[in-house]
Amino acid sequence: MNDASWGAPSRAGQWGAADRVPPFPAGPVGEAAVAAQTRPMPIVPDAGGDQDDRDQGATHLSGPLFRDESDRGEPDIRPQEPAAPQAPKAGKKSAGRDLRAAIGVGLGLGAVIVASLFIYKPVFLGVIVVAVVVGLWELTSRLAERKGIRAPLVPLAIGGAAMTVAGYVNGSEGAWVAMAFTALAVLVWRMTEPPDDYLKDVTAGIFAAFYVPFLATFVALMLAADDGAWRVLTFLILTVVSDTGAYAVGWRFGRHKLAPRISPGKTREGLVGAVLFAMAAGALCMRYLIDGGQWWHGLLLGLAVAVSATLGDLGESMIKRDLGIKDMGRLLPGHGGIMDRLDSLLPTAPVVWLLLVAFVGSG
Repeated sequence: MNDASWGAPSRAGQWGAADRVPPFPAGPVGEAAVAAQTRPMPIVPDAGGDQDDRDQGATHLSGPLFRDESDRGEPDIRPQEPAAPQAPKAGKKSAGRDLRAAIGVGLGLGAVIVASLFIYKPVFLGVIVVAVVVGLWELTSRLAERKGIRAPLVPLAIGGAAMTVAGYVNGSEGAWVAMAFTALAVLVWRMTEPPDDYLKDVTAGIFAAFYVPFLATFVALMLAADDGAWRVLTFLILTVVSDTGAYAVGWRFGRHKLAPRISPGKTREGLVGAVLFAMAAGALCMRYLIDGGQWWHGLLLGLAVAVSATLGDLGESMIKRDLGIKDMGRLLPGHGGIMDRLDSLLPTAPVVWLLLVAFVGSG
């Protein structure tokens, strides 16, 4: 309000200066008193509260005009200087995950895997089965939550476990037979429910059976060889080294996106790092861990692992983008779910198995 409005003459139904000012004696003293009573109301800057606070009215009074009764001092109505915006703190690149938790969980899983692998092979086979069943549970749960696809978990879990064991005991023929029966079980199991979306559900179920347990069966095939523990260890080392090389080089030197629509964090420089790291590790593993292996075998093996691991990672990224999720699960702190760790391992398993058979035989 301006001064003129506050000092306007009184009208019917309105408040003016004459209505508010009590009578004072005439003369200079009275005029001074009237002037003091009719001076314009000071404009108080907004206290900065949110809209809800301002809408409270008299029930939530704040600011310099509404002090405690004990405060007899003159109210401070000077406008407050706005706080200067704080510049964002400069920091290092972030990996987007809790690295301490990721490293701790990774070391723990590595210890369990290596111990079971070299102590008693069937124990490691049990580790594979557990990973397969949990991975299937994560995948089917996300499909149901995000897409309404009801891939039957029970026949998938039972068939996936049977597939892995059959591959270890009877080789690739046993794995193929178990895969066929698993697909048949999915078709029959889904018949117990209404026919709506039958084709979509069974298609997703057969895909899940191939993607998780069937690819994992190639790890069991490697394990079944006489030097199976060393073959599996080579497979794990090369995959982990490939992922580590991609992360390290991409984080430090990455500038050019590899597949921005699928996985914006992956770079071409990271892929080069994965290839170099995996080839170096492959040469060492084939030379010192695999009987009959040659260093140049390891170069080819490392190259193939880097490519398959990257494609596997991108493949699961496509699935997660289609589902609108970041991780398949939350079982492993710093890693996500089991499927988030199997993404590069699963497609790499048949590649390593095939190349090892080509280089040094089935064992």
